[in-house]
This record gives sequence, structure tokens and C-alpha cells, in this order.
Amino acid sequence: MTNLSILGTGNMGQAIAAVAAKGGHSVQQLGANDLGTPVSGDIVVLAVPYPAVSEVISQRGAELAGKIVVDITNPLNFETFDSLVVPADGSAAAEIAAALPSSRVLKAFNTTFAGTLAAGTVGPLTTTVLIAGDDTDAKATLAGVLTSGGLNAIDAGALKRARELEAIGFLQLTLAANEKVSWTGGFGVAA
Repeated sequence: MTNLSILGTGNMGQAIAAVAAKGGHSVQQLGANDLGTPVSGDIVVLAVPYPAVSEVISQRGAELAGKIVVDITNPLNFETFDSLVVPADGSAAAEIAAALPSSRVLKAFNTTFAGTLAAGTVGPLTTTVLIAGDDTDAKATLAGVLTSGGLNAIDAGALKRARELEAIGFLQLTLAANEKVSWTGGFGVAA
């Protein structure tokens, strides 16, 4: 059993918590009003919007040392929905890794919608979570949580692949916002 702490109580945080619980893992879900509650999980999921990440790191950075930290954000310009707000050769995950040098940072969940995580399917396919990171053991630990919860997981490579995952997430979000794909659908992986 793995212990997860999910920072964020929105749709994505709830969906990730449900997948982990389905797999028999313990879940601590913390919201903005839980600042005095210590983070207890071995895996910490940053289930907050990209603009809130720096504040979370400022408030809880010391607690995240030695933990697997999962960045689920899509760093897009929420005012215009027309671009990512990180440098073209960077990613939100790279920024988080630089801010948390004692943590094992992964990028995951940003290419799935909450509805597909909750349903466990994207159309006829089992929902697949792509995971990027530089720590093989951390990726395997997260993949184990996901597969025990009924999802598929694919190692997408090093943390530098987060840039491509964020581009896919950006495309999927803009398609859904423009009603080209549904919020309960999205991209699936047939392997």
C-alpha cells in the first residue's frame, strides 16, 4: 500500500483520490484551509492550477523533501487559451523540480480529464496516464498505484518530456473548451 497526499480538492484531486482508493491505497486530501495539517503521503500530488503552484511550494516546500511530487498542471494562459506560459524549452514540471531539488518530481495526469480518470475509460479504451520523470523508482511507484486502481500507465521518459506532455494537455484543453471533444472524452492510447 502506498500513502498519497493530494493537495487540491477539485475534480482532478477527487478523481485521483478515487483511483488510488480503488487500488487499496491510503489517501490524504488537503485543501487551502488545511495549511496546518502536515503532508503525510509518500507521493504528493499537486492537484492545483498552475498559477497556485508557487504558493503551494512556498507554504509546503520543506515538507515535500524526499517525497515523490507529481505535477498535474497545464501551464496555459487561462485568459486567452492560446499559449503555454512557460519557456518553449521548459515546462512547469522543470520549474517545480528546480524549486524542489530534494523531491523526486514527476509529470502525470495532465493529459487526462477528471471524467476519464473517474470512468477509467476514454471511449472504448482504458484510461492511460503518461508519466515523465528522471527517477525510475518514483515512476514505477506511481504506475503501481494507477494500475492497481484499474488504469494503464506508460513511462513517457525523462522529465524533459514534460514539455511535450504539457503541449498535449494544452491541445486537449483547447479542443474541449471549444467543444471539439467532450470533457468526458479526450485522447486515448492504444498499445
